[in-house]
Amino acid sequence: QVHLVESGGGLVQAGGSLRLSCAASERTFSWFGAAWFRQAPGKEREFVSFINWTGTTTYYADSVKGRFTISRDNAKNTLYLQMNSLKPEDTAVYYCAARLGGTYSSRSSYTYWGQGTQVTVSS
Repeated sequence: QVHLVESGGGLVQAGGSLRLSCAASERTFSWFGAAWFRQAPGKEREFVSFINWTGTTTYYADSVKGRFTISRDNAKNTLYLQMNSLKPEDTAVYYCAARLGGTYSSRSSYTYWGQGTQVTVSS
């Protein structure tokens, strides 16, 4: 069992930046591919970004490409999401998740989820 805890959310003005962190309880987290998803009010949870277990492969949703950067520090069992040039439409609860296999952008591929952290971008 891997417990994931997100932090770093908050209120920021459009154009600003935030860095989210996701701390894992187990060192086995380093074996997992990991991702960030987000869910805005009234909408389904959507894929944001993925990173493989070594950190050598990353994918991004088109809506965040060029603005967000995913990274991980396996020595610290921590996943990150650097979010720059934030827009009001980025407002959502952001979740980190971990998986051993399956389609990287599919929610059903992920076994472990954090509780989420709120990001609010004001215009």
